[in-house]
Amino acid sequence: MSVSGGGPPVRGQSLVRTTGGTVKSSALAFVPLGVGDAFTAKYYTSCIAVESQGSRLLIDCPHPIRKILREGGERAGTPMDVGDFLGVVITHLHADHASGLEGFGYFSYFALQRKATVLAHPAVARRLWDGHLAAGMECLMPGVGQAPAPRGFDDYFDLRQLDEAGPITLGPFSIECRRTVHHIPTSALRIRAGGRTLGISSDTAFDPSLIEWLSSADLIIHETNLGVHTPYEQLAALPAALRARMRLIHYTDQFDLAGSVIEPLEQGRRYSV
Repeated sequence: MSVSGGGPPVRGQSLVRTTGGTVKSSALAFVPLGVGDAFTAKYYTSCIAVESQGSRLLIDCPHPIRKILREGGERAGTPMDVGDFLGVVITHLHADHASGLEGFGYFSYFALQRKATVLAHPAVARRLWDGHLAAGMECLMPGVGQAPAPRGFDDYFDLRQLDEAGPITLGPFSIECRRTVHHIPTSALRIRAGGRTLGISSDTAFDPSLIEWLSSADLIIHETNLGVHTPYEQLAALPAALRARMRLIHYTDQFDLAGSVIEPLEQGRRYSV
């Protein structure tokens, strides 16, 4: 499928949603828990709950994750908390995507008394402990007045490494990854469940080869932002049929939601793929 050229821009149709908070059943659905960028003062930062066959998968984990889950779940009419997820995929280690993982891990460890499953590309996983989590999690005091005891990643988390060579499976979800063009190692995703596929660009510069890879999905969630990100104008110039299957995330607070020819995701709304 070509990703260049393509006629006058048209606004895509909304995904399936009924009124009164009742959502039609879907083999694959998702709730955008955050839609903003790293500097947002209006939204939570980019984070998505994906649902299929009674199971949930969290895509990225900003802080404060339990508040984000509670508010997003209340708005979507589907309560959520840390314990409701099979695992969390971390696309990259920028704080607006991963700052809540310490809290996610501690809540699992202390409150749920189990390890949290984390999925990440090997290049992301390589820095996940020493470069991100260790400063806040590497020691725990057994009790007041007792010396802190060392802890490691494996005490809190069960790591599943994503593989660019092929999909890995967690519950009903089949997850594929691909590197993007970004400051640090970052993974785009294709998530399959129930015969449907959701593509997620994660943070990336405009990359026609990535869009080609994502285009096999039934729906594509693509970032748009400034700097080394994807300019809205380049997405708006894509073929109309491709734009109709695309939704926007990671936009600035100043982004013209009403004027966009590609539908921006709405924080806390439940969508069916």
